[in-house]
Amino acid sequence: MSDELHIKILTAEKILCDRKAAMVVAPAWEGEMGILPEHIPFLCALDTGVLRIKDEPGTGPKEEVYAIHGGFLRVYEDDILILATAAERRDAIDLERAKKAKERAEERLQKRGRPEIDVERAEAALRRAFIRLQVAEGRWMEIPTAQEDSTRKV
Repeated sequence: MSDELHIKILTAEKILCDRKAAMVVAPAWEGEMGILPEHIPFLCALDTGVLRIKDEPGTGPKEEVYAIHGGFLRVYEDDILILATAAERRDAIDLERAKKAKERAEERLQKRGRPEIDVERAEAALRRAFIRLQVAEGRWMEIPTAQEDSTRKV
């Protein structure tokens, strides 16, 4: 048995991550979950949230952070495969673009009574922009988990 995980993050466009680490914390649909070596095999849906890859203390960067927007996570024999609908590494997030996306979503939600406004789509866009901003600004620990977020529809 291994004392580390092999993590691969894929989107439709590219491979975002292919590395070893000590732990992964992922935004599963049911709530945030931590995965350590020798975890039982499973498959789960991912929600919009923060994905963190943690290294053993003293072995390099302590944590690599991604904004992730849906997809699936599979664990099998210390291999973690993440097929993300969309994902961005913290240092690749365009802060200005995320701020503009948040403003657009907020403007749409202010017009929520109009028939041409898709409220669910605007709320999802706002959540994606919020996650991207929190990750880019290094404030991901302030993000409520699924159980804490009372506005989320399951």
